[in-house]
Amino acid sequence: MGEVAMQQFGNILLGGRGGMNPGHLKIHSGGFVWKKAGGGKVVEVSKADISKLNWMRVPKGYQLGIWLKAGSNVKFHGFREQDMSSLSNYFSSKMGFLPEEKMLAVSGQNWGEIDLEGNTLSFSVDGKQAFEVSVADVSQTQTQGKNDVVMDFHVDDTTSANEFEPGLSDSNAVRTIESAGSNCWLKPDTLMEITFHVPNTNATFVGDEERPSAQVFCDRILSMADVGPSGAEAVALFEEVGILTPRGRYNVELHLSFFRLQGQANDFKIQYTSVVRLFVLPKSNQPHTFVVVTLDPPIRKGQTFYSHIVLQFPTEEVTECTLSINDELLNTKYQGRLEPLYKGLSHEVFALILRGLSGSKITRPGKFRSSQDGHAVRASLKAEEGTLYPLEKSFFFLPKPPTLIAHEEIQYIEFERHGAAGTSSLSSHYFDLIIRLKNDQEHQFRNIQRNEYHNLFKFIEDKQIKIFNPEAQGMSGVAAVLEGYDDAGVDPHLNRIRSAREIGDGQQEDSDEEDEDFVAEKDDAGSPSDDSEEEESDASESGGEVEEKQSQKVKKKADTTPKVTSKKKKADEDVDSGKKKKRKKDPNAPKRALSGFMYFSLAERESLRKSNPGISFTDTGRTLGEKWKNMSGEEKEPYEAKARVDKERYKEQMADYRSGAVPAGAEDGSSEEE
Repeated sequence: MGEVAMQQFGNILLGGRGGMNPGHLKIHSGGFVWKKAGGGKVVEVSKADISKLNWMRVPKGYQLGIWLKAGSNVKFHGFREQDMSSLSNYFSSKMGFLPEEKMLAVSGQNWGEIDLEGNTLSFSVDGKQAFEVSVADVSQTQTQGKNDVVMDFHVDDTTSANEFEPGLSDSNAVRTIESAGSNCWLKPDTLMEITFHVPNTNATFVGDEERPSAQVFCDRILSMADVGPSGAEAVALFEEVGILTPRGRYNVELHLSFFRLQGQANDFKIQYTSVVRLFVLPKSNQPHTFVVVTLDPPIRKGQTFYSHIVLQFPTEEVTECTLSINDELLNTKYQGRLEPLYKGLSHEVFALILRGLSGSKITRPGKFRSSQDGHAVRASLKAEEGTLYPLEKSFFFLPKPPTLIAHEEIQYIEFERHGAAGTSSLSSHYFDLIIRLKNDQEHQFRNIQRNEYHNLFKFIEDKQIKIFNPEAQGMSGVAAVLEGYDDAGVDPHLNRIRSAREIGDGQQEDSDEEDEDFVAEKDDAGSPSDDSEEEESDASESGGEVEEKQSQKVKKKADTTPKVTSKKKKADEDVDSGKKKKRKKDPNAPKRALSGFMYFSLAERESLRKSNPGISFTDTGRTLGEKWKNMSGEEKEPYEAKARVDKERYKEQMADYRSGAVPAGAEDGSSEEE
């Protein structure tokens, strides 16, 4: 029976200031890898960075503490007694570490000893650990009287609503959970202040008459923590940085253990332990570059959570930054990570300093190239225009809403022709990319230019991501269609391509039925329909339907194929099918009232066509419908006011018309066909 090369454990909790997060832990001879359940934060600990390991018995299991050479530690909860025994042997044989066993103090006494190791402060009672705090979380410390030392802690804006923050030790947090129930999450309480009483007889922090023991202890904390009053000098400062989410202009201060966004309306303080990854992504054909800071847990503003901070720097802007940090730290803790002076492009300088302070990795564009020789393609998500970056391990849509999709979370990807089959050939200039996730969520990226199809297809194929119905989406088949039939568009589904070709060649009869692929965008806040008894559909019901009808009329006029149909047979067919014969409109009848959406369409249609040359009738109506749907009531009000006036006009003219009088403006001989 061979030796076990890797140990895996589910439902292991990662302890820390941000709370207790469940996840999956893998232990191998080279270290530890923990991944948060449901995706997100990944914590990797290399064997080369470990100084020692220890076990502690806590309520409902065991805690594994991993002490790092840099001075910090990582704690995992949720192990069983049999796991502790087997893992101790594994650590000894595979890693060369024999874990110590620490005891938890449960007496409730508050008189004990302080031990400072790395950046961790441990308080012990009778040789047993009562609690631990990270000195890196201390924001300010000072003596109070002769013997008391008060420590203030950072306010962490990344504490999630569904997590708790024990403040003191993780073991105390577990104890609190046990009393409340194993599946109960507490509200996010945060440790703000703690006071230590240090007598002059203390043997660890020896003082004298001029400098008592409490002052010696306070000075020791000052030398280890990132302390100082609000507004203290930062390691680096970047002024007036444009941030797209959360939107505003901020001064960005980079401190030793946190960074702060200071704006006119908002102020965020974020611990480096919440920084998962940095992205540096240039905007294609634009004079700006995105720098994205991905957080877990996210920062929150009210009920809104921000998992990604999207900063925007001028691409060609050059800056010079001298770090406000002492040489001792540069040569010890930050050796090989930070330089005393940086000079270069602003986005590069910012990313390099933040990487050195937080220890996070930087992701840059990969091998993908668009048709414009960029690293991304233009697309729309949820009616928001933006940029989709196909990266080596993920897709990233920016700037709003910032959406990061890891390749491993994708179930399949589907290409879809933008617009319905059989519509104008101009719709073939665009296509949609649908990404289906393993958790059944779906992201649809729309309005991607046709010439990006082959680049995206090849990239996805090279990454071995499943493409929906790959037999119908072979590169050779699609390429042949694109070369031979321009009207077919970029449609990966061959049955739609054949349908479009048959309609273009006149092999199928025109249909009066609405295209089943087209779903009209309804007017969500337009004028209510009038009480007319006319059988024709109201043009104000939907902008998309108006454009669809116009498209069908153009198609009918262009069709010159002669047809011979018996009138009697046609009438019988209409009766059998239950269809009512359309009644011809009275040319003297007043013109129907327009809805608020129609007034908006009349005002915006021309500018939309100028900004999107060649856009089809259907796409015009659909785009206008999406814009109208996302407008606020205040923005819609001018158009609704016009609709209300027009409705009153229509009612008055209809009253005159029904009474026998001819309404003004109705004698122009207009007909429904015109």
